[in-house]
Parts: sequence; structure tokens; C-alpha cells
Amino acid sequence: MNKVILMGRLTRDPEIRYSQGEQAMAVARYTLAVDRRFRRDNDQQTADFIGCVAFGRQGEFAEKYLRKGIKIAITGRIQTGSYTNKDGQKVYTTDVVVEEQEFAESKAVSDGNAGFAPIDRPSPSVAAGDGFMNIPDGIDEELPFN
Repeated sequence: MNKVILMGRLTRDPEIRYSQGEQAMAVARYTLAVDRRFRRDNDQQTADFIGCVAFGRQGEFAEKYLRKGIKIAITGRIQTGSYTNKDGQKVYTTDVVVEEQEFAESKAVSDGNAGFAPIDRPSPSVAAGDGFMNIPDGIDEELPFN
């Protein structure tokens, strides 16, 4: 099975091209900056920059709605390929072919976050410094789980 799920921010506006022929198809290329969960000891990089390509309606959606800094979630598949560049060297490529894409935050949050600045969030109250929120007494029946 070849299935990829990513959430990240566009590093720049998508690059849109249309195929040749009677049935011209939109082809959108963009790069997602996807945060890493953990940092390795000597690695300063905290995100991976993953190339994505969307065809047809997905490409048209990217052209119309996606811009630099917008946070999106995509599903797709990994596709590898190769070509020979003008210097005669073989170049290998890896892209995610987008099958579905959707916004991962509201427009208001996205507009305020165009420069990738952190969002101010209220910090939860912490019990005894253990990282867990305090839950008031007598609320047991209202929790959606046991």
C-alpha cells in the first residue's frame, strides 16, 4: 500500500502549469513544510520540505485557494522517477501525488499566520507540574470516555 498523509504549510505559492492538447489539465506543484515530531541530537532542521504535485481538479483547487503560509492536510501517494539533466547526469525525483487536500486551519488564523509566526494560545492550568490539566471534581459523568 502506498498512502501518505501530511499536514504542513506551503513554503511559497503553488506553481501552476497546464498540459498541452485538447483536454488541458492543471498541474500544481508546491512544497509543504512539515514539522518533525522529534529533534535529533546534531540536527538543526525542525521540518521536512516535501514536494507535492496535484493534477486536474486538485491542481485547479491549489491554483484558486492555496497560498504561501496556508496550513493544509493532504493525502496521496509517493511517486518516484528520474530524468537526465542537460549536463547528462541522471536526477532522481520523489514527489507526493496529491489525491485529497483540505485546509487545516480557519481563514482568520491563516491570515494572521502568513509569516509562520506562532499562534498565541492560552496555556492550560497544570496540576503539580506533571503536564496534565486539572479536571474539576464532580465532572466524571460529563466526560465522553471512562
